[in-house]
Amino acid sequence: MMGSSLSYAQVGVGTKAPKGAEVFMDGSRKMLDEKWIYWEGPRFKAQPPIKWTVVKDPVNKGNAIDCYDPSAAGGIYGAADIVTKKEFRDFRAHVEFLITKPGGNSGVYLQNRYEIQVLDGDTTSHGMGAVINESKSPYYAYNGVGKWNSYDINFKAARFKDGKLVEQPRVTLYFNGKKVHTDHHISQVWGGINSGMDGGNNGGKGITDRPGGLKLQSEGHHVLYRNIWIKETDLKGAGTDF
Repeated sequence: MMGSSLSYAQVGVGTKAPKGAEVFMDGSRKMLDEKWIYWEGPRFKAQPPIKWTVVKDPVNKGNAIDCYDPSAAGGIYGAADIVTKKEFRDFRAHVEFLITKPGGNSGVYLQNRYEIQVLDGDTTSHGMGAVINESKSPYYAYNGVGKWNSYDINFKAARFKDGKLVEQPRVTLYFNGKKVHTDHHISQVWGGINSGMDGGNNGGKGITDRPGGLKLQSEGHHVLYRNIWIKETDLKGAGTDF
């Protein structure tokens, strides 16, 4: 196990933020406005303030945030995505999501670059829980529509020396408490110029050394989020397995 405290290794729906982590989404409008902004990429169509809404948690007590945004109607990713104001290099993150209807689509972007897919019904490398276009969907771990799901992420940023990429970014992912990707090396930014902050580099595939926020996609679907927290780390020479 990585880290010195048990809380670091705990995974799954309901996992609380360990010591040293910061909560970024608790279901409140206050936290949404304080800690998130729209990502103003090439397809940006929304107008601040954020139009994502607070809704009652359909399963448990409390509230959640619905990613539906009128500006993204029709599934135009990048039109109304939100990203944390804070940017990160290496980090441990926890994200909980609930897809309300079959075919529901969103996405979790690490450093506003690398997507962990949130897409009901798709078991391909573009599907649920996949490191987008780089791994097969671990669909077996998905709890299904109308139920809460969790991603527990340990991410190590790309490393550069003298301006050149010397180590690809890497990620370990637990999906609903099951380890589904172990120290997976990410080869590029996918989705081109519209997908993340480095999308215009190297023919749309580029990676840079700049820190980036955690981004959530709005694609015209009602996907709910809650209990998002992030703990900054510094993985010196270590992999991401935990």
